[in-house]
Amino acid sequence: MPSITFIHPDSRRQQIEAGDGESAMQAATRNDVSGILAECGGNAMCATCHVYVDEDWLSRLPPMGDDEDALLDGAAAERRANSRLSCQIKLDADLDGLVLNLPDRQL
Repeated sequence: MPSITFIHPDSRRQQIEAGDGESAMQAATRNDVSGILAECGGNAMCATCHVYVDEDWLSRLPPMGDDEDALLDGAAAERRANSRLSCQIKLDADLDGLVLNLPDRQL
């Protein structure tokens, strides 16, 4: 079971367990991670699950698709080079220990 550490804007760290094949957004909402709103339920339509992937993990993720790229342009918080939608990050053993930073706002 992969674990994810979410770092909140106040630097508080929250580690959760995720199921294989589950998205980081699903794991976050199931574990009540504040800062992940997921208004569209993981359908890549709203950008309210925006995260900043820790630089050490960025190269381990598959490339983002065109839909994710377009949605991130409209995210409420600043888009950065390491911005991703957590609904598009599918978890497996290779991502055990993933670190995701939460933006200061989703809306």
